[in-house]
Amino acid sequence: MTQDVEPTLFSTGARIIAEYVKVLPDAPGVYRMLDERGTVLYVGKANSLKKRVANYTQVGRLCVRIQRMVAATKTMEFVTTPTQTQALLLEANFIKKFKPQYNILLKDDKSFSYLEITSHPFPRLTKHRGALTTKSQYFGPFASTPSVYASLETLHKAFGLRGCTDSFFAGRKRVCLEYHIKRCSGPCVGMISQEDYATSVAQAVSFLKGKDTSLQAEIAAQMQAASLKQDYERARVLRDQLRALTNLQQQQSVHIQNLSDADIFAFHQKGPLTVVQVFFYRMGRNYGSVSLFPQRMDEEDSLPEAVATFLALFYADKTPPQEIYSNIVPDPQDTQALEEALSHLAGKRVSVSAPKRGPKALVVEEALKNAKEALARKESHATSFRKHLGALAKRLDIGDLQRVELYDNSHIQGKHRIGAMVVVSPQGLEKASYRTFKIREAELPQGGDDFAMMREVLTRRLSGSTVKEAGLPDLIILDGGAGQVSAGHDVLEALSLDIPLLGIAKGPERNAGRETFHRKGQDPFSLEDDQELLFFLQRIRDEVHRFAIGTHRKGRDKNMLRSRLDDLPGVGPKRKKALLAHFGSAVAVQDATPKDIARVDGISDTLAQQIYDYLHG
Repeated sequence: MTQDVEPTLFSTGARIIAEYVKVLPDAPGVYRMLDERGTVLYVGKANSLKKRVANYTQVGRLCVRIQRMVAATKTMEFVTTPTQTQALLLEANFIKKFKPQYNILLKDDKSFSYLEITSHPFPRLTKHRGALTTKSQYFGPFASTPSVYASLETLHKAFGLRGCTDSFFAGRKRVCLEYHIKRCSGPCVGMISQEDYATSVAQAVSFLKGKDTSLQAEIAAQMQAASLKQDYERARVLRDQLRALTNLQQQQSVHIQNLSDADIFAFHQKGPLTVVQVFFYRMGRNYGSVSLFPQRMDEEDSLPEAVATFLALFYADKTPPQEIYSNIVPDPQDTQALEEALSHLAGKRVSVSAPKRGPKALVVEEALKNAKEALARKESHATSFRKHLGALAKRLDIGDLQRVELYDNSHIQGKHRIGAMVVVSPQGLEKASYRTFKIREAELPQGGDDFAMMREVLTRRLSGSTVKEAGLPDLIILDGGAGQVSAGHDVLEALSLDIPLLGIAKGPERNAGRETFHRKGQDPFSLEDDQELLFFLQRIRDEVHRFAIGTHRKGRDKNMLRSRLDDLPGVGPKRKKALLAHFGSAVAVQDATPKDIARVDGISDTLAQQIYDYLHG
C-alpha cells in the first residue's frame, strides 16, 4: 500500500531539477531521472529540454504519480539530439534498456513469428522468430504461433518445400517421412531437380505476396492438362495443392479495399488499465491480431503523446509496414517525428494516420471494438485476482499484496535440476515476470536435496541485480511443507529480509483439497472452511508446478538430443557440421575408422585419431 510523501521531499527533488534547468539548452533531446542508488526512474524526450524539464519544478501542477517521481529524483542525465526524430528513437532505446519504473513498458510485448524462405540452393521454408536478416525472405508477422504452424503445414503440402535444417538436408542418403506423406518433394536425394524446385519456391513466394489468383488459375490449368493425359496421380496432387491454397486464402482473406501492408492500432483506456489492439495485414492478407496491456500508460498520461512513445517502442525491434492506422495519433509535430523515425527503421516511407471515414476507418473501428472486449475480459480477470489476494492477505494478517511469488523445483533424482518462479499480481498471472533457475550447486545426493535447491533459488532471486530489476515480493509461497518453509526462512534471515512466507503441502496421498499450509512459528492449518480461497491457492500452486515441470522436461529433452560429438575436444561447430555432412549421423561417425574420419575436410590425421579415441574411450 502506498504512503503519502512529505511535501519537503517534493521540494527537494524540484530544487535539484531546477538547478539543471538553469544550464539546459532550448534544443531537442532525451533526459533521465535517477534515484539515490543510480536507478533510472524515468526516461523522457523533449522538443525543448529546458522547457520540458522546467515543468517538473512546478510540483503543485503535477499528478500524484509524477510528484512521487520528482521526490525520488536525486540526479539527472541529458543527451541532446539534432532532431526530434533522433530524440524519439533514443527515448525508445533507453526505455527498452533501463525499463524505468515510471515509463510506459511493454511487459507483455513479444517478438512475433514470420515465415522464412532461406537463400540455400534448395531453400528451406520454416518459422522464424527474432531479428530479420537480408539473407532470407520473410513473410509476416503472424500474431500467433499456431497460425504460423498451420500456414506452414498447408504450404509444405502445396509446394513441397523442405522444412529440415541444412545439416539434416546435407546428411540424407534416402528420403524421410516428410516425402512419403507428401509434405516435401525430396530435394535431398534428387527426387526433384533444382530447376523444378526453384519453380516451386517462386510459386510459394508469389502466393505469399498475394498474387494467388494467377497462381491458382495456373495450377487449375495444370490439373486439367494432367487429367486429359490420364495422369491421374499428378492431377490428384495438383488438386490437393489447389484445395490447400484455397483454404489458406479463405482463412486469411481481408476484403478491405486498397489495404495491403498495414498495421491497425486501437487504444482504449478505462481507469488504470489500457489496452492496445493490433491487427496485422501483409500482402493483402490478415495475419491475425493481438491484445497488449502496456504498464504505466494510465489516465494521467497525455494519451496522444503516449501513443508516439508506444509506437516507437513497439517497432524498436520490428520492421514497420508502409501504413499504420490508429484511432488516436500524436499532434502533427510528433506525428511527423514518428513517421521519420519509423521510416528510418523500415528503410522506406511509413505513414501514421487516423482515418475518419471509408473502409480503413471501419477496420480501425473493428479493432477498437476488439480492444474494449479485451479490456472487459482483463478487468473481470483482475477483479477476481484482487478479491482473492485481498482475502489471502486478510487470512494471513499481512499488508496489501501487490506482488506474490511462488516457487517450485523439478528434477529426476538430482538430475536436470530446475527452480521455477511464478508471479501473481492484482492484474493476474504476470507471465512476463516468470523466471527459471538452473541449479548451479554441485551434484546432489541420490534423490536430490529439495531444501538445498530451494535455498539456492531464493538466494539468487533475493540478492544482487534481480532485486534491483524486479523489487521484492510482498509474499513468498513455496510448494512444500515445513522443511521448505524452514529453508526459505534461512535465506531470509541470512539476507536480513522480512518477507512473509507460506508453504503449501499436498494432502494425504497428494489428495487435492486437503492441502496443509505452513508458516514459521504457527501450527499447520487448512482452508477447508474457505473453499474459494483454497481453490485460488491450488490454481496458482498448480501454475508454478506446471511451469517447473515444463521447463525441466524441455531441458531434459534437449540434453537427450545431445550426442558425444557435442563434447569432442578440438571440434567446434564447423568441424562438427562437416563430420555430420560427411557421415550422415553421429552413430556413423562413431562407427568410422580414424582413416575414414581423416577424409573429412578440416580433420587432420592426428585429430582423427583423437576423435576416434574419444568416441571409443
